[in-house]
Amino acid sequence: MNTFTIKRSPIFLSGKGAVSAIFFGCLLWLAPPVLALPDDSYRLNPGDKLEITVWEEEKLKQEVVVLPDGTISFPLVRQHVRAAGKTTEELVGTLRSLLGQFIADAEINVRLIAVEGNRIYVMGEVAHPGAFVMTSPTNIMQALSMAGGLTEFAKKNDILVLRREADGHSRSLPFEYGTVEDGKNIESNILLQSGDTLVVP
Repeated sequence: MNTFTIKRSPIFLSGKGAVSAIFFGCLLWLAPPVLALPDDSYRLNPGDKLEITVWEEEKLKQEVVVLPDGTISFPLVRQHVRAAGKTTEELVGTLRSLLGQFIADAEINVRLIAVEGNRIYVMGEVAHPGAFVMTSPTNIMQALSMAGGLTEFAKKNDILVLRREADGHSRSLPFEYGTVEDGKNIESNILLQSGDTLVVP
């Protein structure tokens, strides 16, 4: 699998001096590395790429992408298989059940080879707004860094995380960058979820 490096531009600091810079640097340094693949608890998203193999069935080896509707297709299975929201192990169980009528006790392996579907969006007063792929757990401060940092015009204490819940309802989570920058209310620097949008006014 190809790896890449995210180029970070300096985050805007509002005259706090070296103390703020050091504190913010520590937040990033203590965070998990950006290049690591998610662990076994990661739940698949549309756009993720998988390799599926069945022991002693070379013709069934497939590289598949989770479709926008959250499903995949696989040989012998005459229906689209729900993948989004499942771990790779849960998907193994589903495929084993569906293939059971053709291959008894099939030994199936599902390997996540690209997490292109695990996206967040950063918009507004940041240096490089856009969509970003999370290849490891990513908090708000890290996401802002990935977007190149705040501009000098950003209202840094009025940032919102827009999130759509599993039941379809949306909610907004306020985030005060300046407070966290000062070492306060650190718990508000939450981990982001796939599909979250960071709005920096």
